[in-house]
This record gives sequence, structure tokens and C-alpha cells, in this order.
Amino acid sequence: MGRIAQTFESLRRQRRAALVPFVTAGDPEPSATVPLMHSMVEAGADMIELGIPFSDPMADGPVIQQASERALARGVHLADVLAIVAEFRVQDPATPVILMGYLNPIEAAGYEAFARRAGEAGADGLIVVDLPPEEGEDLNRLLRNNGIDPVFLLAPTTTPERLQVICDAASGFIYYVSLRGVTGSANLDLAEVRTRIAQIKQQTSLPVGVGFGISDAATAGHVAEFADAIIVGSAVVKRIAECGNDVEQARRKVAAFVRELRTAIESGTGSAQAAQS
Repeated sequence: MGRIAQTFESLRRQRRAALVPFVTAGDPEPSATVPLMHSMVEAGADMIELGIPFSDPMADGPVIQQASERALARGVHLADVLAIVAEFRVQDPATPVILMGYLNPIEAAGYEAFARRAGEAGADGLIVVDLPPEEGEDLNRLLRNNGIDPVFLLAPTTTPERLQVICDAASGFIYYVSLRGVTGSANLDLAEVRTRIAQIKQQTSLPVGVGFGISDAATAGHVAEFADAIIVGSAVVKRIAECGNDVEQARRKVAAFVRELRTAIESGTGSAQAAQS
């Protein structure tokens, strides 16, 4: 059993939802990412989603786009991201790290080489935004052979037939995109998301995480009532950007926000697993 499955199983027994904050590797500078990751875990993160900087991120809103631009300007590329994961693993052998990015850098590295190097570094999952499951069989096989779960995105508009294709290809968990828009969008309809998560759970036994529309602790607490994981990206990255080049301030600010999210999740009525008990 991999780290992602182990973490979800442990949280299920505790009747807790997972908190999964996102940061872009190399933002605000390469040396800051590992300390940020450790601080988030200490503050209550159960997993870390680590963005691979990319020049044309179609699913990301302006906040994360700008984080990618800052990281790329500092020379951070795929090999550096994997080095960050390996450095994180020196002190933390347990917390799952899910990489999120786009296909171009992975194709440039070569599927086999990437999967091997990512597995050796200690990555646990991979989200490739622009790789549909029908075209990802070769990469998914290599990922699984190296202990990495391929994680797929589900949209509010995904049909039941399409949902089944995605669920059959995925492992680790399903990532439900709660909004019809890019990361950092607003106007999350909690009732609609709750209904959609219930529908998804009828077609898969995998945990279901919710992201793209959770910007504050109150919303995180509400989503924790019915989802297995709460994924928070733009709101975390925004706090990093507000600190400019002050890495220590960014670390403190992000840790404080993660603690707020964790407290709200714990004070809610419970996770989806608890509701099913």
C-alpha cells in the first residue's frame, strides 16, 4: 500500500478529511520550497500538492500562473522539482507528495525516465492536467510500476460514462474540480458540490478530493463534511506572493493559514467517511 492509500486509510479510521495544500515548486525561490512543505505538514497538512512550473498552464488562474512565472524566472524546471521532493523526503518519509503539472515537460524528459526519477525521488502521485486517460495508458503503467498513483481531474460537467472511464484509470484518489473555471475562481455552490460528490462515490471506491474553489477556512470546514480531501491552492500561493522575497514571512504566513484550515476542518461535522459510518 502506497503513502496516499495509507494516509487516507488512517484518516478514515480517525473520521477526518485530508488537508492538501498546494505550492508551486521554486516559488518564491528554490531554497524556500522544502521549508514551506515542512511547515505546512507541521501546521496540519496531510499531503502536499507540488506544482511543476510551466509556461502555459491552461487550468491555472492568475495567482498560480504568476507563481509559475516566478519559479521559471529563477530557473526551476522538472529536474529541480524532483530534487525538491528528494530533499523533502530526507526529513519526512511519510507525507504523500502529489505532483501537478502539464504533459510537455514530462514528454521532454521521456515517460520511462520521468517515472523512474519521480519514484526514486519519493513522489506518490501525479496529476497531468492535459493528459486524458485514453491517452495516458503508457505513462500510467510506468507510474504504477514506480509506486506513483495517476490522479485524474473530474469536472462538474463530466458525464457518468466519462466518470467511469476516469475512475477505472485512476488510483490514489479522484480530484473533483468544484468550479467551471480555473484555479482561484469564486462562487462555490456547496450544495451542488455535495450532490456531485455523492454521485461520484456511487461509481468509485476511491477517496474524492475537492479543489479549485476553496479559498478560506470556513469553506474548507463545510467541504470536509462530505469530501475525503480538501485541496487548497490559490489561497496558499496568494499568501506567498504577498510576502514578496521575504521567505521567512511567507513560511509563517502559510503555516498560520494551514492551521486555520486544519482547525476549521476538525471543528466541522466530520468527513465523508464519518457521515457514512
